[in-house]
Amino acid sequence: MLLIPCPWCGPRDEAEFHYGGQAHLAYPRDPAALTDEEWARHLFFRDNPKGPFAERWMHAAGCRRWFDAVRDTTTNRFVTGASAPASTPAPVPAGEAPRPGPSGPPAPVPALRPARDPAQPFRLAEGGRIDRATPVTFTFDGTAYTGYRGDTLASALLANGVIATGTGIRLGRPRGVFSAGVEEPNAVVQIEAPFPEPMMPATTVELYDGLVATGLPGQGRLATGPDPARYDAVHAHCDLLVVGAGPTGLAAAATAAGSGARVILADEQPEPGGSLLGSGRHLDWVAATEALLAAENGIRVLRRTTVFGHYDDNHVLALERRTHHLGAAAPAHVSRERVHRVRARRVVLATGAHERSLAFPDNDRPGVMLAGAARAYVRRYGVVPGRRAVVFTTNDSTGAVIHDLAAAGVEIAAVADARDGVYVTGTEGTDRLTAVLLGDRRIEADLLLVSGGWNPVGHLFGQAGGAVRYDEARGAFVPVPGSTHQAVEFAATPAEGVAAAARALAAEGFTPVRPLLPPPEPGPGRPPLTLFDVPVTAPGPRFVDLQRDVTVADLRRATAAGMRSVEHTKRYTTAGTANDQGKTSGVLASGVVAGLLGVEVSALGTTTYRPPYAPVSFAALAGRDRGALHDPVRVTALHGLHVADGAVFEDVGQWKRPRHYPRAGEDMAAAVLRECRAAREDVAFMDASTLGKIDVQGPDAAEFLDRLYTNVMSTLRPGMIRYGVMCRQDGMVFDDGTVIRLAEDRFLATTTTGNAAAVLDWMEEWLQTEWPQLRVHCTSVTEQWATVALVGPRSREVLGALAPGLAVGRAEFPFMAWRDATVAGVPARVCRISFSGELAYEINVLPWRATALWEAVRAAGATPYGTETMHVLRAEKGYPIVGQDTDGTVTPQDLGMGWVVSRKKRDFVGKRSHTRADTARPDRKHLVGLLPEDPGLLLPEGTHLVADPLPPRPPVTALGHVSSSYRSAALGRTFALALVKGGRERVGERLYAPVGGRLVPVTVASPVLYDPEGARRDG
Repeated sequence: MLLIPCPWCGPRDEAEFHYGGQAHLAYPRDPAALTDEEWARHLFFRDNPKGPFAERWMHAAGCRRWFDAVRDTTTNRFVTGASAPASTPAPVPAGEAPRPGPSGPPAPVPALRPARDPAQPFRLAEGGRIDRATPVTFTFDGTAYTGYRGDTLASALLANGVIATGTGIRLGRPRGVFSAGVEEPNAVVQIEAPFPEPMMPATTVELYDGLVATGLPGQGRLATGPDPARYDAVHAHCDLLVVGAGPTGLAAAATAAGSGARVILADEQPEPGGSLLGSGRHLDWVAATEALLAAENGIRVLRRTTVFGHYDDNHVLALERRTHHLGAAAPAHVSRERVHRVRARRVVLATGAHERSLAFPDNDRPGVMLAGAARAYVRRYGVVPGRRAVVFTTNDSTGAVIHDLAAAGVEIAAVADARDGVYVTGTEGTDRLTAVLLGDRRIEADLLLVSGGWNPVGHLFGQAGGAVRYDEARGAFVPVPGSTHQAVEFAATPAEGVAAAARALAAEGFTPVRPLLPPPEPGPGRPPLTLFDVPVTAPGPRFVDLQRDVTVADLRRATAAGMRSVEHTKRYTTAGTANDQGKTSGVLASGVVAGLLGVEVSALGTTTYRPPYAPVSFAALAGRDRGALHDPVRVTALHGLHVADGAVFEDVGQWKRPRHYPRAGEDMAAAVLRECRAAREDVAFMDASTLGKIDVQGPDAAEFLDRLYTNVMSTLRPGMIRYGVMCRQDGMVFDDGTVIRLAEDRFLATTTTGNAAAVLDWMEEWLQTEWPQLRVHCTSVTEQWATVALVGPRSREVLGALAPGLAVGRAEFPFMAWRDATVAGVPARVCRISFSGELAYEINVLPWRATALWEAVRAAGATPYGTETMHVLRAEKGYPIVGQDTDGTVTPQDLGMGWVVSRKKRDFVGKRSHTRADTARPDRKHLVGLLPEDPGLLLPEGTHLVADPLPPRPPVTALGHVSSSYRSAALGRTFALALVKGGRERVGERLYAPVGGRLVPVTVASPVLYDPEGARRDG
């Protein structure tokens, strides 16, 4: 750190001063009279002696006086005391450019005009951290430009003189680059190539060769094709997670060097350094610390990694952008983005601060920029964002900005310091700023640098449950230490980072070290002024949220409508809801609303910080869970045979199930009618392997099932089967299936295909949370068994021939019994179950023996049938399908299945709800059958039912809806099942269904339309 001796204020940091050039070099009295060569010689040719060198400085952040000082260029130290120049100018008045002294020659800022890159008019010829040896070509809004590796899209555009990047979402006003980081609200672009990505802040898009982007009107476009890139996720555990690799985060991580602790340091930038990269200060310390961390095996540095979510138990989510910066050159085998799911014992948040803007008239024009961002573009990218600037500030941080921009050749036309009562009252310009208004003064400028203070980035701290308080001295909300229940600390300075890390490491049993720190930053010369809405009456919209186009007038309307909370005004106006999540507008909005309500901003507070801190793509969240890996295609052991038979498949849950087996010239309707006739008149078989199967074992298994099912399972004898229904706690049907008792302490419960996982989860939830004392274990065995359903009048004959050792007579093998047997030479468990109303069996074998069983059954003359035929057969008998004939509002009684609800049991899940008056209402929807008056008309599923034959006037009162609808070979007509209000009392009534623009009559019937006596079940 260079200390410059001010004759009036004493030694202060270099950042507080403006450099005025060589003290002995007079400014030309009439620059316009000089030739180009003479002006160039004045600008660029200077003596550069080694040793003492007279210089002129102005203490911009202090007394604002010019003075002369002698600096030894070999040691970079001042060798004599500073003194006022022979003709000392008066302090520069706020709101004015530096003026000449009484001797006549002015002392302008700057005195130097550095050379520019000829290919990029706003690029300095040297400086910055870009790789000038690697030029990069890119396209923006159809125009080709050149930048350098290390640029962002924003810095490269500014280097080429492009500052306008799009328009506002609501008002369509031109917008330009406003910041230099993730907080950017304006320069949001659409990446077109190599793959479309919407709503990307140009300030975070690293430049790469071939990048194609377009500006956006505040909203983007999703890609129309699949993303070819790979995305993945990893899990990580550490003793200490440090978020942010600025000076504070680097110091915190360095504290763990040599301690043996597992440390992760995550930062969103391509290189460590944070704010120091934008100031150009202490970069040697950054490099040394980075090397120290790289040498430590236990410390992992994650670059280009944004921590976006902080959850309970220090579960932290971070997004690493692994190949974004490579563009089309990205290796195909490397994931584009990676989500890190980190479990950290301790967390230190070193997330820095965001600069805050001010609300003043027309503060949205391209060329209005945060002051700190302008300095970052000069120092980090070697780019000047304008030629002539006005600085509007409430604090001393702009002193260093003025110094660096002046040294880079930007003319500082005026400084409006609100602490001196000088305000910007308006701006002019369309596609770019052309002038700034300071009251009645009009100053031509293409750059307006604004600083309304700094807000600590407390988003992650808030997500972790931490609270913030308003700091009057800083004019900002700051995290409250110890306010979160998690092991999280917020650090704002390197010293705080070291202290926080040391406490965290000591708490975990490690010995911290004391790292070398950069010199502390000097304190402010003058207290900052807290200002949100600039107190001027000039016309023009005063924008608070630039990305949402929310103005002070919008917030005034919200408060006039009665809003008294920033959470309410946020939702009323959408302020802070864009993809920047109000990083520059959130506290500003709170301040403006507090002023409108006449309350202190400390009392009003801020909105709630919620994840994600920065936008995260759905592709990154999905990771590898895409396509088949997201929703795996499950097939049974017999799938190959179904394919060979020409089956048409449907998706049931994740399973591919044969829907029907069409023969030559058959459509689905014809194939299903043929399969139905085979099942009703002969013998047919289907693959039923997808039914969920859960093995329930343990001394308390019977008690457990009694509590879950509506009927009693504990009285079931080994060797027998019982149908059962499960309800949710609200009494509504959740699933149904059969329970097979294998032994006194072991059962096999079957579920519907789509609900298998949900039922297992339901069982585990009750066992783990409500009944942990029950000694029960549940295991899915769905894929351990292949099941073939054998159905039809000849099924007993076929089974007897395939299993000669099995007694298949009605008495020997009764309904709802099971037997172990050898079927077609394959060991099998045979269950006498029917979901069709016909004589039927379910034959269960090991999956690798299923093919032999299937082929043997086919050779016996059976016809394969699919799920569509299964649905017809069960619907003819009035058997409901959970999820099709139920909708979460249906009880067993509504289905006409009151018989399955035990009145003997003290309790089961849902029993209490069945005693509510609502579940006994006579007008509840009941499952009934429907017979269209036209026997050939197939009612569309979902069709509503009304009582009036004439088209009713809205609002229409629907009596119910069609849940299942089929053509029946056995009935010789179409039919349907429906849920109808008071349906059982309406049997025989005529209702009407809107079909094809007309109301067609249907007759309400019993849901059991085929073999109501059940005579066919036993053959």
